[in-house]
Amino acid sequence: MSIAPPNTTERDDTSACDNFVYDTIVIGSGPAGQKAAIQASKAGNRVAIIEKSRDLGGSCVHRGTIPSKTLRENALRVKNMRMNAAMSNFKLAEDIELNTLIDRLDEVLKAHDRYMRKQIERCNVTVIHGRAKFQSNTEIEVVNVKGQVTRFQTKYFIIATGSSPRAPDNIPIDHESLFDSDSLLSMMYLPNSLTVLGGGVIASEYASIFQALDVKVTMIDKYPQPLGFLDQDLTKKFIHSFEKMGGTWMGNRTVVSAHWNGFDEVTTVCEDGTEVKSEKLLCAAGRFANVKDLSIENAGLEISDRGLISVDENLRTKVPNIYAAGDVIGPPSLASASMEQGRRASCNALNIPVGKAHNHIPSGIYSIPELSSVGLSESQAREKFGDILVGISHFEEIARGQISGIQDGMLKIVCDAQGMKILGVMIVGEGATELIHIGQMALIADSNVDIFIESIFNFPTLAEAYRVAALDIVEQRPADDSSY
Repeated sequence: MSIAPPNTTERDDTSACDNFVYDTIVIGSGPAGQKAAIQASKAGNRVAIIEKSRDLGGSCVHRGTIPSKTLRENALRVKNMRMNAAMSNFKLAEDIELNTLIDRLDEVLKAHDRYMRKQIERCNVTVIHGRAKFQSNTEIEVVNVKGQVTRFQTKYFIIATGSSPRAPDNIPIDHESLFDSDSLLSMMYLPNSLTVLGGGVIASEYASIFQALDVKVTMIDKYPQPLGFLDQDLTKKFIHSFEKMGGTWMGNRTVVSAHWNGFDEVTTVCEDGTEVKSEKLLCAAGRFANVKDLSIENAGLEISDRGLISVDENLRTKVPNIYAAGDVIGPPSLASASMEQGRRASCNALNIPVGKAHNHIPSGIYSIPELSSVGLSESQAREKFGDILVGISHFEEIARGQISGIQDGMLKIVCDAQGMKILGVMIVGEGATELIHIGQMALIADSNVDIFIESIFNFPTLAEAYRVAALDIVEQRPADDSSY
């Protein structure tokens, strides 16, 4: 086929049986899909994005990242006003509507949608609205809202359809009393109590946000600590802060069942006989790839045992011309990582060098307090290199930490045994997701830890914690290596 794609940048009125040819077709318009399409277009490709909904952005924009972070900002305000009760007698009104705590959301979403559309339009990427279904590894069928069918051919596919919440068989999600992470913010009113099942990123974020809003939150998980991919000293600080706000952490518990009494209460039963009662329940038991209606088997693909699409280190599936990126391939399932994966998928498909920076993607957990990391954790570094040096700075020892009342903050730098090469940075505390980028830049530049000592930081700032942690490492260096 040699038919050129249409001149318009948005299509939802295609005629039945038309065929159009593109160099690259991206399925999904979330963070991974956007960056994949833009990168491919900048490389001179004819590119199309297929998106089943009218709005661009996927779950990240409309049901996940932006709504939850908007709620988090107001939760922080409530927490801070409560901390300053001596200056203001603050208390949330009873039966407060949840949407009043997610103010400006429509404004933020509309602005984000305008920005994305303009960027995609500038890059001459065609947006096709409809439901996609593979016909082969080079052809896909799209059905629009009018039921019209169009087939598109391409050299490369990039699957970036995101993920959906996983619902265990023993948790009857009804989206009214028992919620998943996509439906939680549809609650009419702020509940008095909430049980959160899970200890991952989504569970930790929502549990701490609702607890900051003075909801009585109980977290239940089968693992001893939440956020098990982080070092224990960071997760212990998270638990301490969560419990200090009034929350309850219940680790090493296996949930057997959960049910609503039909009136006003959800009862969660654990294997050891423990029962937890609450007004509402959130099940955050992981996510699975959104490929249910894609008919990926027609393209020669299949879903893994974990419900995801498997890819190699180049983000290529077992079908050579099909790549995948973002939540559809599994952890870390972060918007920032998905963006980079989308870019890399296009680069690898088109044989474009991806650059060095992709090895240092930071993770950001927007719980209260925030947690963030880049590079190797302490446990990963010890497993890989054996002897290492670790420098720690506690925010309560930093002037800005005292001024801002941040008592549970900590910054940790992991270095090699000589105390020179930076291997990783981990931070817990308010501002962690911003502070982490200083460590990220040092890693990308391959700087040694002395850069944090030789640099001048504004005073008072939390960024000073880098210098304190670096000095901690210098004090541990072998005697002949220390010059401070």
